[in-house]
Amino acid sequence: MQEFKVPELGENVAEGDVTKVLVKVGDTITQEQSVIELETDKATVEVSSSVAGVVKEIKVKAGDKVKVGAVILTVDDNGGAPAAKEPEPAKAPEQKVVSMPKREAPQAPELAPAPSKAAAPAPQSRPAEGPAAPASPSVRRLAREIGVDINDVQGTGPEGRMSDEDVKEHARRILSSIPSTALGAGGFVARGTGQPAANVPLPDFSKWGEIDRRPMSKIRRATAQHLSHAWTTIPHVTQCDKADITPMEELRSKFRTQVEQAGGNLTVTAVLVKVLAAAVKQFPQFNASLDTDNHAIVYKKYINVGVAVDTPFGLLVPVIRNADRKNITQIAVELHQLSEKARAKKLTIDEMSGGGISISNLGGIGGTYFTPIVNWPEVAILGVSRGITEPVWRNDKFEPRQLLPLSLSYDHRVIDGADAMRFLRWVVQAIEQPFLLSLLG
Repeated sequence: MQEFKVPELGENVAEGDVTKVLVKVGDTITQEQSVIELETDKATVEVSSSVAGVVKEIKVKAGDKVKVGAVILTVDDNGGAPAAKEPEPAKAPEQKVVSMPKREAPQAPELAPAPSKAAAPAPQSRPAEGPAAPASPSVRRLAREIGVDINDVQGTGPEGRMSDEDVKEHARRILSSIPSTALGAGGFVARGTGQPAANVPLPDFSKWGEIDRRPMSKIRRATAQHLSHAWTTIPHVTQCDKADITPMEELRSKFRTQVEQAGGNLTVTAVLVKVLAAAVKQFPQFNASLDTDNHAIVYKKYINVGVAVDTPFGLLVPVIRNADRKNITQIAVELHQLSEKARAKKLTIDEMSGGGISISNLGGIGGTYFTPIVNWPEVAILGVSRGITEPVWRNDKFEPRQLLPLSLSYDHRVIDGADAMRFLRWVVQAIEQPFLLSLLG
């Protein structure tokens, strides 16, 4: 008899939730056969067996939480299948995963128990009977919705009458007295403080109608924590511009069939990957990360570009590695393959790691401009919206030109506004004058 245990799942991944058991007692399994599906805070992983034989006992079921090293199943290796060697420790399984845009997000800190009501500031004593608190129905409703006892609020109006602001200020005083270790759900951080946000209770929405409460998946919780960390840590600035893509669209139309024969799609995104790869050579601070612990900036000599892909499971960001060394056809083919893998839940964690700068293209959906959130620990991300035809003054007359709205978000701790504008203008010029890519890229 042999046991198969949960192997190492990836860096800083200690446990996962069993979403599916893919075998049953009596099945004959082989090495490398997928036996369970685990959802971690970084990926949904099909875990492959390192033992072979007839399954005698399955020790987990869907919904269980298991740690690395826990026994999943036992097999009889004399049941006709070849005996397996003892698995080497710390070897990660082949992973078919749906992964998060970033793996480097810090782990959520250990949650401290929420302070009990007995530990909360005691309200001032008041008589069992007495006049009602001087507050309007709307102020009383606000107090109920945010969990404040209206009788504890100090009114600042005439004769102590309470306002909405009095209720909010009272709530702020209560929250400020909660220790910073008492995290809100998910370990979110209050913007600008570097401290965890207090868990303000939600109102009872069922009072106003029917509701449906669904638990967040591990991946969604990790997404929320990662974006919360990026938003609260990075001082974001977004600058916008438009690029005249009329010449580029003519070239895309001319060479689309040629790229399709190579196995790719000649999309605007594929072209922009090459443009960004060339741009960060001219502006290396856009291919960097801030090391706050050591007061240093890490400049990357490799150029990897992440591309956000919209899938039924959420936004995933596969990475085009060494994009500066590839031509646009090679990038288009690789991007097409990675996008298909993303939509089929076949991306590996490795295929989604190591990005230096990212692109988020929402042009296929619509919109004009938006503010993409920098994908920490990167320092910049380019947002792309829908190209539109507009009249442009050229050669002493208005001409119809197709313009592409671009939104560049960046970390102002690393990048100054003037450099960001120079970078964005360089990108625009490279789009409008493709020869610039050959000249400087």
